[in-house]
Amino acid sequence: MRRDIVLRVAAKFIMAPLMLFALYVQFHGDYGPGGGFQAGVIAAAGVILYALINGLAAAQRLVSMALVERLIPAGVLIYAAVGLVSMALGGNFLDYNPLAHDPVHGQEWGVFLVEAGVFLTVFSSMIAIYYAFASRRAS
Repeated sequence: MRRDIVLRVAAKFIMAPLMLFALYVQFHGDYGPGGGFQAGVIAAAGVILYALINGLAAAQRLVSMALVERLIPAGVLIYAAVGLVSMALGGNFLDYNPLAHDPVHGQEWGVFLVEAGVFLTVFSSMIAIYYAFASRRAS
């Protein structure tokens, strides 16, 4: 793949807008379609595209497997922590109202944090699945 200059240049042009679109989908998820799951898949697709063009080793230098192994439980922990904090503040699990001084801000913070946890988990899970398949030797 090192000699295919057209693919490498095209991938370089696509990567930045792809990651920017993932951020847009992540932060627009409160107001319309999108959110953590969709943004996580889009961002993971960007890393997978990078791996397909530049090789698995280059992608693992960009996003190491050690980082991926830490991000998966970190996302789940953020999700669960929001629910537990809600319960500690007198609400139900994932009832966002008690998270701030008024229910509207509590809802905004709760949705934002839960979607961030979902993003981290989905992004890192997709990368882990790709790394697992890409690192297998062909039989």
